[in-house]
Amino acid sequence: MLRILVCVSGGGTNLQAIMDAIDSGVITNTEIAAVVCNNAGAYALERAKNKGIPALCISPKNYPDRAAFNEAFLEEVNKINPDLIVLAGFLVAIPPAMIDAYENRVINIHPSLIPSFCGVGFYGLRVHEQALARGVKVTGATVHFVDNGMDTGPILMQKAVNVEPGDTPKQLQQRVMEEAEWKILPAAIDLIANGRVKVEDGKAMII
Repeated sequence: MLRILVCVSGGGTNLQAIMDAIDSGVITNTEIAAVVCNNAGAYALERAKNKGIPALCISPKNYPDRAAFNEAFLEEVNKINPDLIVLAGFLVAIPPAMIDAYENRVINIHPSLIPSFCGVGFYGLRVHEQALARGVKVTGATVHFVDNGMDTGPILMQKAVNVEPGDTPKQLQQRVMEEAEWKILPAAIDLIANGRVKVEDGKAMII
Protein backbone atom coordinates (compact mmCIF):
# COMPACT_ATOMS: atom_id res chain seq x y z
CA MET A 1 0.00 0.00 0.00
CA LEU A 2 1.45 3.33 -1.12
CA ARG A 3 1.10 5.96 1.61
CA ILE A 4 0.99 9.43 0.08
CA LEU A 5 1.27 12.90 1.56
CA VAL A 6 -0.64 15.50 -0.46
CA CYS A 7 0.60 19.10 -0.18
CA VAL A 8 -1.80 21.87 -1.17
CA SER A 9 -2.16 25.64 -0.95
CA GLY A 10 -5.70 26.50 -2.01
CA GLY A 11 -9.07 24.98 -2.76
CA GLY A 12 -7.76 21.46 -3.19
CA THR A 13 -9.40 20.48 -6.47
CA ASN A 14 -6.51 18.16 -7.32
CA LEU A 15 -6.72 16.71 -3.81
CA GLN A 16 -10.42 16.05 -4.46
CA ALA A 17 -9.55 14.37 -7.77
CA ILE A 18 -7.11 12.09 -5.93
CA MET A 19 -9.65 11.23 -3.21
CA ASP A 20 -12.34 10.53 -5.81
CA ALA A 21 -9.96 8.37 -7.85
CA ILE A 22 -9.08 6.30 -4.77
CA ASP A 23 -12.78 5.87 -3.94
CA SER A 24 -13.63 4.82 -7.52
CA GLY A 25 -10.70 2.45 -7.92
CA VAL A 26 -8.91 4.52 -10.55
CA ILE A 27 -6.04 4.73 -8.05
CA THR A 28 -5.28 1.35 -6.46
CA ASN A 29 -3.00 0.22 -3.61
CA THR A 30 -2.92 3.78 -2.24
CA GLU A 31 -4.01 5.66 0.85
CA ILE A 32 -3.66 9.34 1.75
CA ALA A 33 -1.63 9.38 4.96
CA ALA A 34 -2.02 13.12 5.50
CA VAL A 35 -2.61 16.49 3.88
CA VAL A 36 -0.31 19.45 4.50
CA CYS A 37 -1.34 23.00 3.61
CA ASN A 38 0.52 26.30 3.97
CA ASN A 39 -2.68 28.34 4.15
CA ALA A 40 -4.84 28.02 7.28
CA GLY A 41 -7.92 29.29 5.44
CA ALA A 42 -7.66 26.93 2.47
CA TYR A 43 -10.71 24.84 1.66
CA ALA A 44 -8.39 21.90 0.96
CA LEU A 45 -8.07 21.40 4.71
CA GLU A 46 -11.86 21.04 4.97
CA ARG A 47 -11.87 18.52 2.14
CA ALA A 48 -9.34 16.41 4.03
CA LYS A 49 -11.13 16.67 7.37
CA ASN A 50 -14.45 15.73 5.75
CA LYS A 51 -12.82 12.49 4.60
CA GLY A 52 -11.23 11.82 7.97
CA ILE A 53 -7.72 12.40 6.63
CA PRO A 54 -5.19 13.95 9.04
CA ALA A 55 -4.60 17.54 7.93
CA LEU A 56 -2.22 20.16 9.22
CA CYS A 57 -1.26 23.70 8.32
CA ILE A 58 2.40 24.64 8.28
CA SER A 59 3.15 28.09 6.92
CA PRO A 60 6.37 30.07 6.38
CA LYS A 61 4.52 33.02 7.95
CA ASN A 62 4.69 31.30 11.33
CA TYR A 63 8.49 31.05 11.40
CA PRO A 64 11.19 33.71 11.80
CA ASP A 65 12.88 32.78 8.52
CA ARG A 66 12.73 30.30 5.67
CA ALA A 67 15.43 28.10 7.18
CA ALA A 68 13.36 27.60 10.35
CA PHE A 69 10.28 26.81 8.27
CA ASN A 70 12.20 24.35 6.09
CA GLU A 71 13.47 22.51 9.15
CA ALA A 72 10.01 22.33 10.73
CA PHE A 73 8.41 21.31 7.44
CA LEU A 74 10.84 18.43 6.94
CA GLU A 75 10.37 17.36 10.55
CA GLU A 76 6.59 17.13 10.08
CA VAL A 77 6.96 15.23 6.81
CA ASN A 78 9.35 12.77 8.43
CA LYS A 79 6.79 12.14 11.18
CA ILE A 80 4.23 11.23 8.50
CA ASN A 81 6.89 9.11 6.74
CA PRO A 82 5.14 8.94 3.35
CA ASP A 83 6.16 6.69 0.48
CA LEU A 84 5.34 9.48 -1.98
CA ILE A 85 4.85 13.24 -1.63
CA VAL A 86 2.33 14.70 -4.08
CA LEU A 87 2.44 18.45 -4.71
CA ALA A 88 -1.13 19.21 -5.80
CA GLY A 89 -1.11 22.98 -6.23
CA PHE A 90 1.48 23.64 -3.52
CA LEU A 91 2.93 27.13 -3.90
CA VAL A 92 5.85 26.77 -1.49
CA ALA A 93 9.36 25.83 -2.60
CA ILE A 94 10.32 22.38 -1.34
CA PRO A 95 13.46 22.50 0.84
CA PRO A 96 16.53 20.96 -0.82
CA ALA A 97 16.98 18.74 2.25
CA MET A 98 13.52 17.28 1.66
CA ILE A 99 14.20 16.66 -2.03
CA ASP A 100 17.41 14.85 -1.07
CA ALA A 101 15.70 12.82 1.66
CA TYR A 102 12.83 11.83 -0.65
CA GLU A 103 14.73 11.52 -3.92
CA ASN A 104 12.44 10.47 -6.78
CA ARG A 105 9.57 10.29 -4.29
CA VAL A 106 8.13 13.79 -4.82
CA ILE A 107 5.86 14.53 -7.79
CA ASN A 108 4.24 17.78 -8.89
CA ILE A 109 1.38 18.70 -11.21
CA HIS A 110 2.06 21.76 -13.38
CA PRO A 111 -0.63 23.39 -15.57
CA SER A 112 1.31 23.53 -18.83
CA LEU A 113 3.23 21.27 -21.17
CA ILE A 114 6.72 21.63 -19.69
CA PRO A 115 9.11 23.10 -20.84
CA SER A 116 6.56 25.74 -21.94
CA PHE A 117 5.30 28.27 -19.38
CA CYS A 118 7.14 26.90 -16.37
CA GLY A 119 9.82 27.94 -13.91
CA VAL A 120 9.99 30.93 -11.61
CA GLY A 121 6.82 33.03 -11.65
CA PHE A 122 4.73 30.53 -13.60
CA TYR A 123 1.99 29.25 -11.31
CA GLY A 124 -1.78 29.31 -11.07
CA LEU A 125 -3.62 31.66 -13.39
CA ARG A 126 -0.37 33.29 -14.55
CA VAL A 127 0.46 30.19 -16.57
CA HIS A 128 -2.77 30.45 -18.54
CA GLU A 129 -2.49 34.21 -18.95
CA GLN A 130 0.92 33.78 -20.53
CA ALA A 131 -0.23 30.91 -22.73
CA LEU A 132 -3.06 33.05 -24.11
CA ALA A 133 -0.78 36.08 -24.50
CA ARG A 134 1.62 33.95 -26.55
CA GLY A 135 -1.22 32.69 -28.72
CA VAL A 136 -0.59 28.97 -28.32
CA LYS A 137 -3.18 26.64 -29.82
CA VAL A 138 -2.46 23.73 -27.46
CA THR A 139 -1.60 23.72 -23.78
CA GLY A 140 -2.05 21.06 -21.09
CA ALA A 141 -0.59 19.71 -17.88
CA THR A 142 2.50 17.82 -16.76
CA VAL A 143 3.25 15.46 -13.89
CA HIS A 144 6.95 15.48 -13.10
CA PHE A 145 9.31 14.40 -10.37
CA VAL A 146 10.70 17.24 -8.29
CA ASP A 147 14.40 18.04 -8.25
CA ASN A 148 16.30 21.07 -6.97
CA GLY A 149 15.33 23.16 -10.00
CA MET A 150 12.00 24.85 -10.71
CA ASP A 151 9.82 22.54 -12.83
CA THR A 152 12.98 20.85 -14.15
CA GLY A 153 12.62 17.28 -12.82
CA PRO A 154 11.97 14.16 -14.93
CA ILE A 155 8.63 14.28 -16.75
CA LEU A 156 6.32 11.35 -15.99
CA MET A 157 3.10 12.19 -17.82
CA GLN A 158 1.67 14.95 -20.01
CA LYS A 159 -1.74 15.58 -21.53
CA ALA A 160 -2.57 18.17 -24.16
CA VAL A 161 -5.63 20.44 -24.06
CA ASN A 162 -6.86 22.61 -26.92
CA VAL A 163 -7.08 26.37 -26.50
CA GLU A 164 -10.47 27.54 -27.75
CA PRO A 165 -11.17 30.88 -29.47
CA GLY A 166 -12.22 33.51 -26.96
CA ASP A 167 -10.85 31.63 -23.94
CA THR A 168 -10.27 33.68 -20.82
CA PRO A 169 -7.48 32.63 -18.47
CA LYS A 170 -10.06 31.25 -16.02
CA GLN A 171 -11.89 29.29 -18.70
CA LEU A 172 -8.62 27.81 -19.91
CA GLN A 173 -7.54 27.02 -16.36
CA GLN A 174 -10.79 25.13 -15.74
CA ARG A 175 -10.48 23.13 -18.98
CA VAL A 176 -6.87 22.20 -18.23
CA MET A 177 -7.90 21.02 -14.77
CA GLU A 178 -10.86 19.00 -16.00
CA GLU A 179 -9.28 17.49 -19.12
CA ALA A 180 -5.69 17.07 -17.98
CA GLU A 181 -4.74 17.67 -14.33
CA TRP A 182 -7.55 15.66 -12.74
CA LYS A 183 -6.78 12.75 -15.08
CA ILE A 184 -3.00 12.46 -15.23
CA LEU A 185 -2.24 13.10 -11.56
CA PRO A 186 -4.37 10.16 -10.37
CA ALA A 187 -3.01 8.04 -13.24
CA ALA A 188 0.57 8.84 -12.26
CA ILE A 189 -0.06 7.96 -8.61
CA ASP A 190 -1.61 4.64 -9.64
CA LEU A 191 1.40 3.79 -11.83
CA ILE A 192 3.79 4.53 -8.98
CA ALA A 193 1.66 2.58 -6.49
CA ASN A 194 1.83 -0.46 -8.74
CA GLY A 195 5.58 -0.35 -9.35
CA ARG A 196 5.30 0.74 -12.96
CA VAL A 197 7.58 3.79 -12.82
CA LYS A 198 11.35 4.05 -12.66
CA VAL A 199 13.70 7.01 -12.91
CA GLU A 200 17.06 6.54 -14.61
CA ASP A 201 19.56 9.02 -16.03
CA GLY A 202 17.25 11.94 -15.28
CA LYS A 203 14.29 10.44 -17.15
CA ALA A 204 11.08 8.92 -15.81
CA MET A 205 9.86 5.79 -17.55
CA ILE A 206 6.62 3.82 -17.41
CA ILE A 207 7.41 0.10 -17.34
